[in-house]
Amino acid sequence: MVRWALFSCALVPVVLLWHGTSPAGAAGTALGLAAVTGACRVLLRQSERGAARLRAEERAPHRGRHQRTGTGAHRGGRHPGGTTPVN
Repeated sequence: MVRWALFSCALVPVVLLWHGTSPAGAAGTALGLAAVTGACRVLLRQSERGAARLRAEERAPHRGRHQRTGTGAHRGGRHPGGTTPVN
């Protein structure tokens, strides 16, 4: 992908010069294309990292709010058995 971006950033000014555009205009276009290409690369890299992070989180088991495991790990419970009515 980077090769195509470099190719287009070099080819567009050449074509513009060929068709009679001023060298300053061709240089400005080349700089603009290079800036847009760089910004797209940064955004694509961030997106790939975010997607990889989400995939890693989906594979890891969710351990809850305070990383307790199982149903018997609650602290401070008075009645570890079933529920019985209190008079």
